[in-house]
Amino acid sequence: MAALRQTQSVENKHKLSNTLRNWLPILHSSLSDLNEAMSPFIESNPVVEVKCGYEESFESKIPKKIISGSVNNSRTEQIEALTIQSRSLFDVLDEQLEAPLFPTPISQKIASFVVENLDENGYYEGDSEEFCKNNSIDIAEFEKIRLRFAHVEPVGVGAKNLSESFLFQLDSSDISDEAYSFAIKVIEDLQNIYAYSDEKNFAEVMRVLGTFKNPPAIEYQEESSHVVPDLMIYFNDEEQIEVKLNDAYYPTIHIDANYGVEHEFISQKIKEAKSLVDALDMRKATLYKVGLMIVEYQYQFFTGGAIMPLTLKTLADEFGHNPSTISRAIANKYIACNRGIFAMKEFFTTAIDEDVSNAAIKEFVVSLVKQENRAKPLSDMKLLEFIQDKFKVQMVRRTIAKYRKQLNIAGSSERKKLYHLH
Repeated sequence: MAALRQTQSVENKHKLSNTLRNWLPILHSSLSDLNEAMSPFIESNPVVEVKCGYEESFESKIPKKIISGSVNNSRTEQIEALTIQSRSLFDVLDEQLEAPLFPTPISQKIASFVVENLDENGYYEGDSEEFCKNNSIDIAEFEKIRLRFAHVEPVGVGAKNLSESFLFQLDSSDISDEAYSFAIKVIEDLQNIYAYSDEKNFAEVMRVLGTFKNPPAIEYQEESSHVVPDLMIYFNDEEQIEVKLNDAYYPTIHIDANYGVEHEFISQKIKEAKSLVDALDMRKATLYKVGLMIVEYQYQFFTGGAIMPLTLKTLADEFGHNPSTISRAIANKYIACNRGIFAMKEFFTTAIDEDVSNAAIKEFVVSLVKQENRAKPLSDMKLLEFIQDKFKVQMVRRTIAKYRKQLNIAGSSERKKLYHLH
């Protein structure tokens, strides 16, 4: 009898592990990519038939209560929705801030400052003189270290402007020795590039320049795409808040249990198909529970207030998973409500301290920019100073740049141009 119980326990554990193995990639994928995430599990399974979720317009799948509100997809252009698997530009650069390019503590300190002061395009816009003054570093030594970014991937990042970025990229290009010096001349005079069209190596230089990244961080910039929300949160006719799964987009799995062939292989495939169904149900249950938690902790937001400080650890503790698993689970997931479409991760703001969230920081940034001197817009470093002074917190400049980008606020130089035009 004990042996039988042990056998059943092993079988149940095996079934659960199969379901969990299927569940993680299904949970981590966005709703629009769910069919693709499931394909490895169904391609070699003859007993499974999958019907894709609806492909009608977005509006046909959400409650009228939300449609009558302020839902619009332009909001999605302002939110950060990179998956955890996609490394950010700063992740890639941080891995390279060591030997052989930056072997000493001072060179690493300079390189870190350069990375922290990159704008969204990958250009360096830090105050080099102030940094050197505060750290007793010669400005020539600083520039010597910064120019090593010509050998950092992605090539071109860390340059001060487009011409310098092209010079960085030129050194790693396939241009001929004959055309190299001419290319430098052209790059240093890009505004008059076609004045050199009669030169011997012009065609080769144009071909090479056409392969350069402009801006240098272009491959790490977020792309705006059609967003399919996993959840809808809205007030019903009784003015009670509801959490609703976007079931219409979920694929339907049909299992042919009477396949017509009695074979151990078919039996195994039926078991695998059932574990896939279980995994899909687990995804729904998990995200629904996340939605309920968001309503519980962020109820004030849905009634017109601000997003409150709430860490991923709170959610992770509730589920019994570590925060990294939860971070992947909510990446590329969206919620539609009467205030718009929001990335799920926005509701789990990082609590900078017990009373301050990054949502409060963002609101302060907006107020500063609204009141700034249009002849001399505030740089990210100046915004950082104001924030640290007001909230008594320590932050880095690139965090401010990230917040500014999420708020759809241009950099100080771009804002100055826009103010001039208006």
